[in-house]
Amino acid sequence: MERLCAAFTSATEKNEHDPLLLIPMFILDFLCIHPFHDGNGRMSRLLTLLLYYRAGYIVGKYISLEKLIENSKDTYYKALQDSSYGWHENENNYAPFIRYYLGVLRKAYSEFEERVYDLSQKDLSKPERVKAVIDRKIGKMSKSEILKACPDISKVTVDRTLTSLVKEGYLVKTGAGRSTAYVKAKLCKG
Repeated sequence: MERLCAAFTSATEKNEHDPLLLIPMFILDFLCIHPFHDGNGRMSRLLTLLLYYRAGYIVGKYISLEKLIENSKDTYYKALQDSSYGWHENENNYAPFIRYYLGVLRKAYSEFEERVYDLSQKDLSKPERVKAVIDRKIGKMSKSEILKACPDISKVTVDRTLTSLVKEGYLVKTGAGRSTAYVKAKLCKG
């Protein structure tokens, strides 16, 4: 662990490699060393958060990186397995784990951007907010997606807004029952 920490510190101080590459490599090495009897996964997620903070990536203050990892557990374990194969022989490939970590960070910033956008829309009426959510979506959108994007808006308000937008010709309703979706009318024409 001392050699790993010293190598990581040296690499970050030299500033020759992007921290977005070094951090997942450090975490993978940490997990392969497995320094504790229990809690290595939790510790690796705390280290990830700390190292991202130090590198200037503070999105973890607003979006739970741990939850994003938990929600993609299968992909996480696959990337961990693929990257740790041959680690003891120094023949492993860090790329799958780096790609996974970059994906988690990208998802965190995407969710953060959505939250900031939602806050910027707080002065709009609830029907206007529903329409703004629809405007940001490309392609079909279900009522459940709208409700998820607007958890503080009632189902009745969403239903009324969708009905109104269909009547105005702004939206086209497709499908029926559970497969009902809405598409902006201009997309259906073009």
